[in-house]
Amino acid sequence: MTYQTAFNQQDFMANYWQQRPCLLKQGMLDFVDPLSPEELAGLAMEADIQSRLVTCHEQQWEAHLGPFEDFALLGESHSSLLVQGVDHWHGEVAKLAAAFQFIPNWRFDDVMISYSTVKGGVGPHIDQYCVFIIQGQGKRHWRVGQKQILKEFASHDKLKHCEDFVAEIDVVLEAGDVLYIPPGCPHEGYAIEPSMNYSVGFRAPNAKDLVTGFADYLLQHETSSQRFADPQRQETNEFGRVAENDTLALNKLMQSLFNSPQASAHFLGEYLSDSSHSSDIVVLSGSDQELAMSDLRQLMEQGAELKRTSGIKALYLDVLPYELFVDGQSYAVPNCSWALAKNMCDSTALDTHSLRAFNEDEHQLDWLLELLNAGYWYFDEQ
Repeated sequence: MTYQTAFNQQDFMANYWQQRPCLLKQGMLDFVDPLSPEELAGLAMEADIQSRLVTCHEQQWEAHLGPFEDFALLGESHSSLLVQGVDHWHGEVAKLAAAFQFIPNWRFDDVMISYSTVKGGVGPHIDQYCVFIIQGQGKRHWRVGQKQILKEFASHDKLKHCEDFVAEIDVVLEAGDVLYIPPGCPHEGYAIEPSMNYSVGFRAPNAKDLVTGFADYLLQHETSSQRFADPQRQETNEFGRVAENDTLALNKLMQSLFNSPQASAHFLGEYLSDSSHSSDIVVLSGSDQELAMSDLRQLMEQGAELKRTSGIKALYLDVLPYELFVDGQSYAVPNCSWALAKNMCDSTALDTHSLRAFNEDEHQLDWLLELLNAGYWYFDEQ
């Protein structure tokens, strides 16, 4: 199945994205749940998949982290099961995420899915990321406020809530409705009847994380041994003073590392393509299933469709040398194959026609073979 949005994307980006919450009534065209509550529960039993179960009985909040061996805590009311990164493990959910490709992939985080029994929810809270909440089966009552200063507190050691807020949106969502909530906007939702909700989340790195990540990158990759030097220094009687010209020179020395366009581009490619969620990757390298160049040519000649493994983030930057960044790793790409590499990042699947032009020179395909054997892409022969 192909999932499609039914709202004006250009208008949404101009007037709502990162600005204010909005209800997109029937924002998904002919929406059908991509998986069942039973399938979601099955994923919550897997050790590699993040999940939690939230309950509230007699105003006492509880949160339990998966994996779960059973669902005795999932009562007939006041309970919610939440599973992160489902798009990494379920192909149909990955197709749902693809409906939001009008926003760059480096901003995308994951699809979190929740199943709630009657009156189930996680309480009033504030997130620091953009989210599209799609209503699947059932109905859910939502309240959403504009950005406002609110007191936040821990209702449980695994639950952070906010105080009551003034709601700008107060609505009951039905199947196919979409609620967009930008960062910093308080919200709460409770199921009116057993419900499935699909949260398509978009995160943004904060400055502290970027600086920390880049510093770690420089420690691993930077070979410069440049040191502070002061051959023009004069005598002083202010033994304890760090002079202004010294602080300026030291700042300049530090900034020289951060001002390398090539280093920063390479770091950003690896950093932004990395994921906090595990994926269902099947590595072929070193196994009896490892593909050879002859296998690759045969698959291309047979017309097999090239697909990216669910949940894998593939990015490129418009800088030289040409590189593909996949799941936190970098891969050199020949200039003659740059068009194919970009297509592989911009699309989740490529047909034979898109690949035919690159089936003549082995040097154009060495890097593709490496990505296939790493498990990031595969050929679908169906």
